[in-house]
This record gives sequence, structure tokens and C-alpha cells, in this order.
Amino acid sequence: MATRDMPPTGEPEPGTRFEPFADDVAVQTVGGLSIENGTDRIAIHGSVDLARDAAGLTRAKALAATLSAIITALEGQALPERVADATRPSVAVKNPFA
Repeated sequence: MATRDMPPTGEPEPGTRFEPFADDVAVQTVGGLSIENGTDRIAIHGSVDLARDAAGLTRAKALAATLSAIITALEGQALPERVADATRPSVAVKNPFA
């Protein structure tokens, strides 16, 4: 089984704080995992390797802290059963081939 060296990049900068559901622009990255903030929902994309080393521990702690913040934000409010799926109105676009 081949192993890959993964530099400890993509970790949150010390002192930065991800505030779940606070805006529609913030993105928290942990390794190759992106956690995209939104006011109605948070999207999680990608993957992260949690190796049995110091970098893996750093990534695991960053991921746990971010998920804990999301859970705390959800627990601190009255929640509907489901959030309605957002539908965007269609926009007519000029045909670039016409």
C-alpha cells in the first residue's frame, strides 16, 4: 500500500473562527475538505486524510472543532423539521453561438 506525504496545509489559521450559519461566503478548509458556510445550510466537500502523525492530529482537532461549532449553533435555536430547498429563478442567457 503506497503512502502519501501530506503537508499540513489547509488547516485553519490560528485565531480564525468559523461561525456556522453567519454568512454565505466563509469557507473553512481542513486538508482537502472544504466546509462552506451558508445562512440556511453548510456544505461539506472533498476529503481529508487523518494520518497517524502530528499533522493528522492537527487536522482531526480542526475538523472536530468545526463540527462542534456547527452542532452548538444548531442546538442553540428552534429548528424546523426541514429547510425548504432553495430554488433559483431561471435567467435567460444570450446564446454565445448564435
